[in-house]
Amino acid sequence: MAGLLACPECALALEPQDRVLRCGHGHSFDLAKQGYVSLLTGASTKMTGDTAAMLDARAAFQGGGHFAPIAAAVAEAVGPDAHAPGTVLEVGAGTGYYLAGVLDAAPSTRGIALDVAKPAAKRCARAHPRVASVLADAWRGLPVRDGSLRAVLSVFAPRNPAEVARVLTEHGRFVVAAPTEHHLRELIGPLGMVTVDPDKDRRIDAAMSGHFVAVDRVVVEYPMKLTRADVANVVAMGPSAHHAAEDALVAGLADTTEVTASVTVATYRRA
Repeated sequence: MAGLLACPECALALEPQDRVLRCGHGHSFDLAKQGYVSLLTGASTKMTGDTAAMLDARAAFQGGGHFAPIAAAVAEAVGPDAHAPGTVLEVGAGTGYYLAGVLDAAPSTRGIALDVAKPAAKRCARAHPRVASVLADAWRGLPVRDGSLRAVLSVFAPRNPAEVARVLTEHGRFVVAAPTEHHLRELIGPLGMVTVDPDKDRRIDAAMSGHFVAVDRVVVEYPMKLTRADVANVVAMGPSAHHAAEDALVAGLADTTEVTASVTVATYRRA
């Protein structure tokens, strides 16, 4: 797996030597005892990663199976690995939940989980036996060799189309899952959660222009029956954790609330 990674300083291939990854120019990066490698270099990143508390909430919510249909749609979009085992990378991997789902459906495929947050890198190192966890800032560039990946995932995460196009094979897939305006709509008003731009799909396509063409788009929409604890987790795990005073508001909800999950899973190929 290390052979697919590129040195963030000079872009040469990284090779493992004991518990260190080293390139031909002598740049070296230690493998942390928690199982991830940090390829963050230079000045501090401007990206704000998820906190440990946000990741705990996300893991609890995902563990309840509420987003299992979304994970299944992402795995289906990547496709089986019978003729193309290769490697799949998830940008902004968080807990590694969606990447693990892809690997479970593709037993010959390996995964790279990339996130800018150290708590996420620690979690992803334990997400799946075939996952390598990398701490890096996708906006500075993906520390991966050109044309080396069969697929890249971006699930509720930022996208860097130019870099993704660079690291994909000729027929590689970029799978992007993003919420629609209906996602969690029953909670947005009562809990003061962040709203979704109804023009989001068009804006994503525009950002892809010149690098990718869309080949498939599926809307995954279904009702979820959430307890108060589930609602507290779904608020605390995302951007609304920075905005909503969720505890008092969640306490005012019914014991169980029916909430809509609505996500677009789009598949792109290089232009």
